Amino acid sequence: MNRVQLLLQPINLGNFQLPNRTVMAPMTRSRAVNDENKPTEELHGTYYQQRASAGLIITEGSQVSEQAVGYMNTPGIYSKAQLEGWKMVTEKVHASGGRIFIQLWHVGRMSHPDFHKGKLPLAPSAINPNEKSYTQNGFKETVTPKEMTLNDIHKTIKDFANAATNAMDAGFDGVEIHASNGYLFHQFLNRTSNKRTDAYGGSIENRARFLFEVLDAIKERMPEDRIGIRLNPSLHGSFGMTMDEETIPTFDYIVQKLNDYDLAYLHLSEPFTDVSGIPFAVTEIAKHYRPLYNGILMINNGFDQESGNKVLEDGLADLVAFGKPYISNPDLVERFEQGLPLTEWDESTFYTPGEKGYLDYDKKTAKLTSAQ
Repeated sequence: MNRVQLLLQPINLGNFQLPNRTVMAPMTRSRAVNDENKPTEELHGTYYQQRASAGLIITEGSQVSEQAVGYMNTPGIYSKAQLEGWKMVTEKVHASGGRIFIQLWHVGRMSHPDFHKGKLPLAPSAINPNEKSYTQNGFKETVTPKEMTLNDIHKTIKDFANAATNAMDAGFDGVEIHASNGYLFHQFLNRTSNKRTDAYGGSIENRARFLFEVLDAIKERMPEDRIGIRLNPSLHGSFGMTMDEETIPTFDYIVQKLNDYDLAYLHLSEPFTDVSGIPFAVTEIAKHYRPLYNGILMINNGFDQESGNKVLEDGLADLVAFGKPYISNPDLVERFEQGLPLTEWDESTFYTPGEKGYLDYDKKTAKLTSAQ
């Protein structure tokens, strides 16, 4: 690639400068295989340190409370043990010159009573997403969740604020609010999953209230320019989400209201599936939202080196987040710089325990270092 690669150019993000615009996207890897659901220095610390040349690392989703859990072996950020585990991770990333945000996560109804000692998951409304949850006993059908009371909502807002405090204490450079992919925030935003008749349901403003109350609570704990938010406006047919005529107007309202904040970035996903047949969907997310958002815009989903550089050249985004390529290419930035081929990932090891498919991808070679 002879032209200047914008993916490799620096950019200011809040009060610090990123050396490049290549971001490691948040990806669940299910390696916190311990009773405390804490990250470990040996696994998580090494994994993220290997990828420290990214302009920015965003960690896997990290649950803000026990009630927020919905997947096996995912690390939290609500206990002292988890905080101490993450502190070892951030120290290793910073020692290698990297920058790292933690993604704050609550899955809402995308969970199962097996994760909650038999109690129902919480959600805006008592509506079953009719998906599957992977538990210690294998895949199980999701259940009808418990509709959150006002006390539940207020407690969850506090959980996010406390998690942000823990993140700062653990040495993270910032946090990303995971308001995407059919999880709790998305469930509040979508009319098919939110049938509330109080201040958190009905109108677009009411359905967005929970998100902005969490954002306002977090900004009391840390600078706004260390907070990012992730959204997936055209999610349809996955995670129990269905679009309707108010879906895009809801996200338009949110994105424009976010201009009132001095956020680190807004992280948007292009559609996960073909939505060209959905009359009220947006098929090109970056093109639609670039004119609406005044801050740093990050775009995600399915980009490679060529398309990532092009979306930046076209002025439709400022940062590009890469997911699966970062699983198998810890030195993705160096490969982009040197024009090296990318290593293929092994999908069978995405969520399995241990080092295999996690720490054993070699740098600057197109193979795994472990025995095949």
